[in-house]
Amino acid sequence: MSRLTFKGGVHPHTDGKDMSKASPIEMYQPKGEVVIPLAQHIGAPATALVKKGDRVLVNQKIGEAAGFISANIHSSVSGTVKKIEPRLVASGDKVMSVIIENDGVYEEMPEQERKSPEELTREEKLEMIREAGIVGMGGANFPTNVKLSPKNWEEIEYYIVNGAECEPYLTSDYRRMMETPEEIVKGVKIALSLFPKAKGIITIEDNKRDAIVRMKEAVKGDPDIAVKTVYTKYPQGGERTLIYATTGREVNSSMLPADVNCVVNNIDTVHAIYEAVEYGKPLNRRIVTVTGDAIASPGNFNVAIGTNMAELVEAAGGFTTQPEKLIAGGPMMGMAIYDLNIPVTKGTSALLCFSKDEVRANEPSNCINCGRCVSVCPGRVMPARLAVLAEHGDKEGFLALNGMECCECGCCSYICPAKRNLTQSIKSMRKDILAERRKK
Repeated sequence: MSRLTFKGGVHPHTDGKDMSKASPIEMYQPKGEVVIPLAQHIGAPATALVKKGDRVLVNQKIGEAAGFISANIHSSVSGTVKKIEPRLVASGDKVMSVIIENDGVYEEMPEQERKSPEELTREEKLEMIREAGIVGMGGANFPTNVKLSPKNWEEIEYYIVNGAECEPYLTSDYRRMMETPEEIVKGVKIALSLFPKAKGIITIEDNKRDAIVRMKEAVKGDPDIAVKTVYTKYPQGGERTLIYATTGREVNSSMLPADVNCVVNNIDTVHAIYEAVEYGKPLNRRIVTVTGDAIASPGNFNVAIGTNMAELVEAAGGFTTQPEKLIAGGPMMGMAIYDLNIPVTKGTSALLCFSKDEVRANEPSNCINCGRCVSVCPGRVMPARLAVLAEHGDKEGFLALNGMECCECGCCSYICPAKRNLTQSIKSMRKDILAERRKK
């Protein structure tokens, strides 16, 4: 192909990035209590290491990973543990959380003596990444130390860094590339040191020309890292689509990227790897884009994990009008929320606030069999048929039509002229099937 891309995908009519892309990252410290969920990752929730009344410090581990597929949790503030109880998160679930009364002092844990990255063994680097509680920050929330420890680690050929940021409105990864390119490259080098055969590929969509220039300058002269420009199209940043665009290798739902000798991490995840190995810093802050036409001053904020979403709205100048739609994450794969009284977690990339709810304004009608959903599906399945099977609870038929190949990107719902909720129906069925498989 003449341009690095994949089959299918859509071009949203507006990407909304102009609202916040010029806004430098601002450090934001929470004002009141923070709510730190013990489950901010795929896998088992962490086990609380503190109790009510304990004083905690910034960077202190307050949750221990409960198993191999799990992640440590660290405090982002200093203060006193008020309680440990279930609290609402963006998914609508209540998750056991540590509630800390922020004392505003931000006293940190004493620094430990540490080696330079060059002196560390592969196992020591992976342990530091595990100890830091790093998870995929592009939305997957998969423990990073596990992803960097495939069985065939000696055969990995490509370490692919997702700087595409294909979701409309999001600019946090863009700002990370613009402001700290050298640190990103250092993170890539740390990751490459874990795989003896691997070359690094930093992928950026062609609508971010200045970020491409900045990253190319940062890797100049390094024979092991290349910056590749990929075609601007959603969902270009998906793991499967990115691997196909850059290597031509295909990954299906029964495979892992490591099966085609690739490992993929998000830009912000790579930066977290750098901070963990270079400074021993845990993942307890992240960049969040706060934007939308209902926000007075859209921007990008370096936020302590556990910060209340309502505080971020205030930090961005408040509402210009009462929003009809609130979304945690991007408009394509994010989750609509009904309450701002929820915490920022490791997987919170954005808070979008819109004056109009375009989805609710469109009444779904009958399928007209136009085939548009098939033409845009990166998983190469038939969304309209799968949605009908899902609505009727036909799991056998759903599996027969390869329903598990859906990546829940939302392209089908976006393109559907009948405005049917295709992705939602398919997602619900996939969730039920995966739950049954876990029980077995």
